[in-house]
Amino acid sequence: MVKDLFLAFIPIFVAVDAIGVLPIFVSFTEGLKREEKSQIIFQAIVTALCLSVGFIFLGKAVFRFLSVTMNDFMIAGGTILFIIAIIDLVSPEKKRRIPTKELGVVPLGTPLIAGPAVLTTSLIIIGEYGLLPTLVSVVCNVLLAGLIFCFSHILMKVLGELGAKALSKVTSLLLGAIAVMMIRKGIMQLFGYL
Repeated sequence: MVKDLFLAFIPIFVAVDAIGVLPIFVSFTEGLKREEKSQIIFQAIVTALCLSVGFIFLGKAVFRFLSVTMNDFMIAGGTILFIIAIIDLVSPEKKRRIPTKELGVVPLGTPLIAGPAVLTTSLIIIGEYGLLPTLVSVVCNVLLAGLIFCFSHILMKVLGELGAKALSKVTSLLLGAIAVMMIRKGIMQLFGYL
């Protein structure tokens, strides 16, 4: 059980990429009061939890309705994750201002915390490690992202902007490797090799 929790935690941690989102959070909330930042963090966490947990429970029902198999999803999801990883690796940072009222829900809650990478990864690891480890991993990672945002001023001093960017690139590379593994497993299972 502990091993399954750990193995489920790692891909979700990579998919959430809270350290990678940290500089974006800092740029979006620059100049805001502490109370406003706290409200934004709360909105982001609630949005990310509702979306990711809801998808865990409803995702398979949607698959059945659409006649999509888990292998199809692994291949498609792995491809999307790979594209996201490539974009994160090669694209320059984009800074833009978003109204404070919407900031916690969009873009922080989704797609930055609970985006395609988290939804795809969580649904796939249910098959690998089970529902409970997946749920615990998703909840812990979303809460961890909130904690990282709460201490953003300290973490940015420790990491620096370049350190945060470098760490984000490493996690994107790991996400790319996980994506390739998902595509490989999906194809092998589709053709009955695994």
